Amino acid sequence: MRTTFSSAVAESAQDYIRRGWTVAETANGACLVTDEDIAGIEVTGDTAAFVRRYLRANNLTGPVIEIPGAERREIHLVTGLRKAARAIEALREAGVVVYSDGAGIPLPPSKLSAGAACWSVAPHEARWVPPVVAIGAAVRAAAKGAPQAARIAS
Repeated sequence: MRTTFSSAVAESAQDYIRRGWTVAETANGACLVTDEDIAGIEVTGDTAAFVRRYLRANNLTGPVIEIPGAERREIHLVTGLRKAARAIEALREAGVVVYSDGAGIPLPPSKLSAGAACWSVAPHEARWVPPVVAIGAAVRAAAKGAPQAARIAS
């Protein structure tokens, strides 16, 4: 694992590495390399807004990266992929992007085509990194449009 970075990303990269994350430097900044311990779930649009409210209402919020662009895009960092094959399959069937198995996730303050990635909920602000099944439950609830969704949205 690389432990030296250019001065532009060195401070943030070292903080991520102290958390046990594998980090790579890209031309645009730092990138989280997903593995069996940490992954990312990307949700967009209204689903992203619902998922955030659901997680907050149930005290399940973990680190969340906002990706700039015309549509709301959020990447929720998660754990527990080893034992969650069905949850991952359901998320993919719901049209959610699952970053795992060495996929890269831009870490703030990486520069992207529409701006810079930023923390919506920074790792030091979150009490934990939630399991993927928590995000799966939130996405399922959003898809159902259940009466519970109205309670959470208020």
